[in-house]
Amino acid sequence: MKELLATFKFRGDAALVEVFHNDFLACYKTNLVKEKIDFTIPIPLSPERLYERGFNQAKLLATFLPLAQIDILTRTHHEKQSKKSRQERLTASNVFSIVDSSKIMNKKILLIDDIYTTGSTLRHAAKVLKDNGAASVSSLTLIRS
Repeated sequence: MKELLATFKFRGDAALVEVFHNDFLACYKTNLVKEKIDFTIPIPLSPERLYERGFNQAKLLATFLPLAQIDILTRTHHEKQSKKSRQERLTASNVFSIVDSSKIMNKKILLIDDIYTTGSTLRHAAKVLKDNGAASVSSLTLIRS
């Protein structure tokens, strides 16, 4: 799985996302469909990282779900999470900000990301959303590392 994810994410093979389609959708249907989520928010990449990679892997995964997507989080560019130690990830400052909080007021949100390592990315994104009026924030990731 580590090699498959590296090929997908770091070597630019976006088409590999299709390998995950059925399992990702099944996980959503089994665990989250009953939550009556309003929409998904894929974890954003910084503009620099998006340019470097050419696609946002979380956004591709989110397209598999029968929910609308909104892109209201922005991310400040920092060193890649994969290059940081566990301690550095856990103590990192929040890199997310929100574009338009009116869209999430009292809404149930599902954050989408490719990998859960320490949970820092999802916790930081969820904090920004909750602090700006989201009713609830859940998450769905492809892999737990």
